[in-house]
Amino acid sequence: MLTISQDLVDKITAHARADHPDEACGVIAGPIGSDRPERFIPMENAERSPTFYRFDSLEQLRVWREMDDRDEEPVVIYHSHTATEAYPSRTDVSYASEPNAHYVLVSTRVEDEAEFRSYRILDGVITEEQVTIT
Repeated sequence: MLTISQDLVDKITAHARADHPDEACGVIAGPIGSDRPERFIPMENAERSPTFYRFDSLEQLRVWREMDDRDEEPVVIYHSHTATEAYPSRTDVSYASEPNAHYVLVSTRVEDEAEFRSYRILDGVITEEQVTIT
């Protein structure tokens, strides 16, 4: 189960809306081992695409080093889908390399609605999880 603050949900959704029609992406860091998403880190979609996202490799290296320095880990890795439901694609599954992360997807396909869902992706297996917003 993902427990996340309304403030962080709003920030993810706002980022997804701002980057629409391209996919948005980013990370929410939290203390190592805590499973608590705390620090919002929007990132650049290096692909600038409505159907695909990829972290810029230099930005990702900088962000991961910063998390290491702060004794944090990526608790949430998020991105948006602009024309489809909030469900991981085959590409999303192939990119899922953080076994402890919650993979959040936000669909911006409907203008005034944001479909917000979370998954665990481990060894290619997708498991949707409950989201509790505090």
